[in-house]
Amino acid sequence: VQLQASGGGLVQPGGSLRLSCAASGSIFMSDVMSWYRQAPGKQRELVAVDISGGRTNYADSVKGRFTISRDNAKNTMYLQMNSLKAEDTAVYYCRMVRFGTAYWGQGTEVTVSS
Repeated sequence: VQLQASGGGLVQPGGSLRLSCAASGSIFMSDVMSWYRQAPGKQRELVAVDISGGRTNYADSVKGRFTISRDNAKNTMYLQMNSLKAEDTAVYYCRMVRFGTAYWGQGTEVTVSS
């Protein structure tokens, strides 16, 4: 499985971005899909996870601002990011766990700055 993340860029504080993660093949309902991010000088952290069947979980720092979703028919996962803050600046990675094996996308950079 190959994952391709896209949609990053430069945005002003308070703005929005939507990240996409396209899978090379089908996304199964049982796949656990998630977004991580890594800011400069910091460890990679979990941002949001879509376990399956609509069950989602978010880091406290993004609750109410970010929304994870998936479109299995399009083999794509999304991260809608609203009310962006400077501290959201990071490289964002998508991840799939299928039957215990983890697959990572290459990362897309998000910079929140005026």
